[in-house]
Amino acid sequence: MIRSKIPPKTWKLLILAILLLGNNPAVAQAIQTNPDSIPFAPVVNYVADDGPTSVFCADLDGDNDQDLAMANEWSDHVSILKNNGEGTFQTKVDYEAGSYSFSVFCADLDGDNDQDLAVAGGARNVSILKNNGDGTFQTKVEYGAGDCPISVFCADLDGDNDQDLAVANEWSHNVSILKKNRDGTFQTKVDYGAGSYPTSVFCADLDGDNHQDLAVANNGSDNVSILKNNGDGTFASAVNYGAGYWPWSVFCADLDGDNDQDLAVANNGSDNVSILKNNGDGTFQTKVEYGAGDCPISVFCADLDGDNDQDLAVANNNSDNVSILKNLTIETNVQDESEVREKYDIFHLSQNYPNAFNQITKIEFNLARSGFVSLTIYDILGRNVRTLVSEHLSPGYKSVLWNGKNDAGKEVASGIYFYQLKTKDFTETKKLVLLK
Repeated sequence: MIRSKIPPKTWKLLILAILLLGNNPAVAQAIQTNPDSIPFAPVVNYVADDGPTSVFCADLDGDNDQDLAMANEWSDHVSILKNNGEGTFQTKVDYEAGSYSFSVFCADLDGDNDQDLAVAGGARNVSILKNNGDGTFQTKVEYGAGDCPISVFCADLDGDNDQDLAVANEWSHNVSILKKNRDGTFQTKVDYGAGSYPTSVFCADLDGDNHQDLAVANNGSDNVSILKNNGDGTFASAVNYGAGYWPWSVFCADLDGDNDQDLAVANNGSDNVSILKNNGDGTFQTKVEYGAGDCPISVFCADLDGDNDQDLAVANNNSDNVSILKNLTIETNVQDESEVREKYDIFHLSQNYPNAFNQITKIEFNLARSGFVSLTIYDILGRNVRTLVSEHLSPGYKSVLWNGKNDAGKEVASGIYFYQLKTKDFTETKKLVLLK
């Protein structure tokens, strides 16, 4: 399989380098010695199979730590590396996944509270490998996709509280949607047009209607396609927004702190990242570009410096490094003291951060006066999932963390949830998104 401008030899350990922030010794040294940088230990490499192109972190064996699943393009395998519990990993175990396995996503696909694998490959299909419950996997079951499926994302697209599949098909210029049946099998694909040579798909609520929309990076037409969900897992026609040259990867996150999902796009041909701010309704402003390294191929948004905003990590394929772009939104929106005092004299429930989240999210709130307080997580059907607070509290600022587990201590499925703050005089509910 030929990828323009991206020699196959440079794929080795590319995505693993993202995880460990630097496969280049010079980059690792700079991170460790620069006082303004984030402190990281020296890079540690683990053997994968031939041509790893995608990595996903999830608790695959139910021991409450994060294991690794890697898709290997040239060996047609998925490699599983179990965590020893302290951030070191066991020797890989390989599972056959299909020809040209390029992208892997972990999610509970059969409703048994463990993490299964969805793998997109170049042979016109998606492979599903069900977890046996201990981090070993059953023989793959294949479902038809388009021509050269290169990216897969699992999300509840039709609002029935289970995980469907969205697959970007590079050579058929479309996205395949495979809705999940109740028994863990998937329906025949339905295709929706995207731009030219789509290489990445991301699911997020872009227009604030509590349904998962699609953002697709189109490598051949230098744009991003937005397909809004009609509410039932069908999608409106694509609306395209300009990106840089050869956009290869798209990630959705709240980059400007206004509680909607913006777009970050890695442009492989123009050596930069495009940021497209959401207008709040799922339409987007004109791109603003920020320099990265040589041939950026993947972008990920996360709070890397602990200041409660989303920074960027960008994998640069030809310069063998990772670019870190720190978000200055919080610094450039500092309130004066009187505004801060006024804020803390009221009841207030903040949007959780980060949102969407994978492992842990923070919920902040303020109480104008003391009293009994409850903070509860609900699923999309209104069922109580987790009670985070149920006690008498003093007035002032409070924060609490949710780790994606229910009251029984079990991990809940990816999807949309609601959290409600309730006192005698105040009730407010907000939405959050859990991605695994």
